[in-house]
Amino acid sequence: MIKNTAFPALLTTFLLVAWFAGEVTFLAPYKASLFRHYGWVIAGGILLLFVNLSALFYALARWLFLRDAGRKLTHLDRQLRQGQTTHEDLAAYFKASQR
Repeated sequence: MIKNTAFPALLTTFLLVAWFAGEVTFLAPYKASLFRHYGWVIAGGILLLFVNLSALFYALARWLFLRDAGRKLTHLDRQLRQGQTTHEDLAAYFKASQR
């Protein structure tokens, strides 16, 4: 799930950096000096943006795709405890582990 959220975060980061680079074209004559003095700060800011976007997309994916996982697992657990399941090997394993 992490690589599924890292890709849109990377894409969004790339698009934002490209847009921002187009907006600050007036700084082009000073780019060598800016990167020499503030390159690590710029790279750190871009990395921080990527990590925050990854966390946002991860939380969004969890909310969208795993919202009813607990309910499904509770239903499966009830089926296994009552022995009314199509997974006979799981029911046998569950009964053996309770002893």
